[in-house]
Amino acid sequence: MSIDYRFKDEGLLQNALTHSSYANENWEKDARSNERLEFLGDSVLSLICAEYVYSAYRDLPEGEMTKLRAAVVCESSLYEFALEIHLGDMLLLGRGEKSGGGKNRPSVLSDTVEAVLAAIYLDGGMGAARGFILDFIRTRCETILKKHQVVDYKTALQEIVQKNREEILSYRVKSESGPDHDKRFVVEAMINSNPVAEGEGRSKKLAEQAAAKAALELMGQ
Repeated sequence: MSIDYRFKDEGLLQNALTHSSYANENWEKDARSNERLEFLGDSVLSLICAEYVYSAYRDLPEGEMTKLRAAVVCESSLYEFALEIHLGDMLLLGRGEKSGGGKNRPSVLSDTVEAVLAAIYLDGGMGAARGFILDFIRTRCETILKKHQVVDYKTALQEIVQKNREEILSYRVKSESGPDHDKRFVVEAMINSNPVAEGEGRSKKLAEQAAAKAALELMGQ
């Protein structure tokens, strides 16, 4: 696998693949490091990941969405993606950095992923940037959720309750307040119509997640 995108401006790709160590050794050739692109790519990556998590996991509360995004865009995660596309083989490194194993260094490779993403964004727009990184984001999210690094409290509570066939889990809105643009909901988690815990949120789904979390805590989970 490699960078599956054809650049209109090849100079952007070369810039994205130029490590500061190479730029410092080749200043007379007007070589520019990828650090500025890395800065932009960090924001582009965060937005693409946030959009995907928001759309794909509609029951996750805000705090859990933040944790999931952080896990997807962290250095170790981007390093894995860089290895998948053999990014280290394309890097322009200074002699010292190259002999020191820079092409396999997690910090170097993860930064370069962000730089390449920014270069694609500048060359082809947000659609092209999504095309480059979205499959990785989707797969990484699924892996993280399967490992329970991010918790869907409603699902966790349902799995416990359904072990007893006589118990039925449901949720009921206890109250709602505030103007339309800033609603607050209080929801009760019910087992066999008996309230066991309640939670609050800016939507019914977020309040349900909070109620499920409270119920799990009461159960010692």
